[in-house]
Amino acid sequence: MLSWQWPFLFWFAPLPLIVRWILPARDATDGAIRVPFYGLLRDLDDSAQHRSSGGWLIALLIWLVWLSLLSAGARPTWVGDAVSVPQDRRDLMLAVDISLSMRETDMLVQQQFTDRLSAVKVVVGQFIKQRTGDRIGLILFGQQAYLQTPLTFDSNTVRQQLEEAQLGFAGNATAIGDTIGLATKKLRDRPSDSRVLILLTDGANTAGTSPAKAASIAAEAGIRIHTIGIGADVRQVKDIFGRTRTRKTNTDLDEKTLQSIAQKTGGQYFRAHNPQELQNIYAELDRLEPIPVDQTFRPTRSLSHWPIGLALGLSGLLALLAARRGGLA
Repeated sequence: MLSWQWPFLFWFAPLPLIVRWILPARDATDGAIRVPFYGLLRDLDDSAQHRSSGGWLIALLIWLVWLSLLSAGARPTWVGDAVSVPQDRRDLMLAVDISLSMRETDMLVQQQFTDRLSAVKVVVGQFIKQRTGDRIGLILFGQQAYLQTPLTFDSNTVRQQLEEAQLGFAGNATAIGDTIGLATKKLRDRPSDSRVLILLTDGANTAGTSPAKAASIAAEAGIRIHTIGIGADVRQVKDIFGRTRTRKTNTDLDEKTLQSIAQKTGGQYFRAHNPQELQNIYAELDRLEPIPVDQTFRPTRSLSHWPIGLALGLSGLLALLAARRGGLA
């Protein structure tokens, strides 16, 4: 779309005619100094005062040069279609516990109890799907922590890698400190204010580095850690006689350590007893770590060089015609 920045300049288009009409005709015999291009200005007079049959053409060329200069001064600009500009996004590292304790079947999904890891896959998978534009990575940990998926914009791959995670593949212990250390290593060189680790576990640190020490290093690197403790305290089971009984679930969750990690790094601690609470937690994390709304702009391109080039070309042609007519002699 063509746009003019200073269109008011076109009000000056009749200026040469007005000046010529107001100023009296100049006697060619007056004065000792001869104006070299007086013959050109003289040709702007009405047809009765033209000294040659080509005067109208020179007058037209002068008029076009003037219009070209006005057009260039009015700053013609081509405005393109709206383009979306992504804003700075989050670098989100997700750490999921896959130790054997996550096989506890105390998560009620669609009226059926399932293991904790299966419930996590459903809820976290939806969370990943919603983080369009974020760079997301996945760490799976048990006795050891390993990077399953490096930071990537390909959220589908992250979801698939999470879905393929198997219980016990990283050992039976829980290395929370090593997990934080690995995440810190991968996040510390990323842009500031966008380094986030979301760590989910159902146990306590039983292997590797101290979580408190790892959290201190993460805090120094500007990494914000949100921790989630998962697992029901009790669940309803039926005995062999069909009677419903309440049974305490198998959980060694160290809430105090998880709270300390979150507090030290500027994050928050959450407790999920069931899939609905877990879903609410990730909805809250969406609020705490918002996805910036893309801004749009219209690219612009100046077209002033075209009327300037036209004015130069017409001026050259004008000079050539005037020289042939002896106007510059």
